[in-house]
Amino acid sequence: MRPSNPEGRKASRWSRLDVNGSPYFFVAPFFLLFAVFGLFPLGYTAWVSLRDWDLTGDEGFVGTANYSRLLGDPDFWNALVNTLGMFVLATVPQLALALIIAGLLNRPLRGLMLFRLGVLAPIVTSVAAVAIVFGQLFGRDTGLVNGLLGLVGVTPIDWQAGVGSSWIAVATMVNWRWMGYNALIYLAAIQAIPKDLYEAASIDGAGQISQFWRITVPLIRPALIFTALMATIGGMQLFTEPLLFGQGDISGGSLRQFQTIAMYMFEQSFTNFDYGYGSAIALAIFVITLIAGGLNAVIARRFKGGTQ
Repeated sequence: MRPSNPEGRKASRWSRLDVNGSPYFFVAPFFLLFAVFGLFPLGYTAWVSLRDWDLTGDEGFVGTANYSRLLGDPDFWNALVNTLGMFVLATVPQLALALIIAGLLNRPLRGLMLFRLGVLAPIVTSVAAVAIVFGQLFGRDTGLVNGLLGLVGVTPIDWQAGVGSSWIAVATMVNWRWMGYNALIYLAAIQAIPKDLYEAASIDGAGQISQFWRITVPLIRPALIFTALMATIGGMQLFTEPLLFGQGDISGGSLRQFQTIAMYMFEQSFTNFDYGYGSAIALAIFVITLIAGGLNAVIARRFKGGTQ
């Protein structure tokens, strides 16, 4: 019989443990941090949403009363409509223009690096500075936008007073800030496409536009899905741009015409000090974001299946 080798078996066990267990060890810090700073605040918010909690303290358990109040609150539904409206106006043009910019930046241009760095400028610019500049651009009496519209006979628009006009102004701020970021993501995905595909398409007689829609867009689909999902999450949590556009007015205008659900949650929690109701609104934002993200995933899956 071959003599047993306990040291060899021990080394083998350590080797298997290293191979099978080390990946969990390396990813454990993320999940620990996520549990502390993600799951715990979410669970605590859900617990507070079931209680009558105001500035004086916890007044006791009220069950689903805050959620029943939420369903019948016209200000919440107004904020939700505002959020969805600004989300559509900001996301669709933002991603479409980012895709076009990425396609142009992928072409041989003089001073190409300067243009690529230029699209990063909005990302590194302070949001407060962006809001100040755009507040001046969309000023009613001396704004540049109204001045340009006046050249074609359009009367001055009070951008903050109307629902649609305020949505457009806020969406323009969001578009300008994040368009370059998405363009760089698309550019990185485009540059990973093999050049042989474009050369074969050129030999077959396909033009630049045809190559873009038949080769580029299908092959960067993962990047398109990622940016659409991130834009959805950001759009559902829109807060800073409309707040600064209204010069810090948390109600989003005299008629709440550009108040988002994130602003409404902040108003109820830290202006009216109704923490229970504010927590219910926060949970509603979380659920709405999950639904919107799920719809994105379903649409992306159907799109993928239809283009195979």
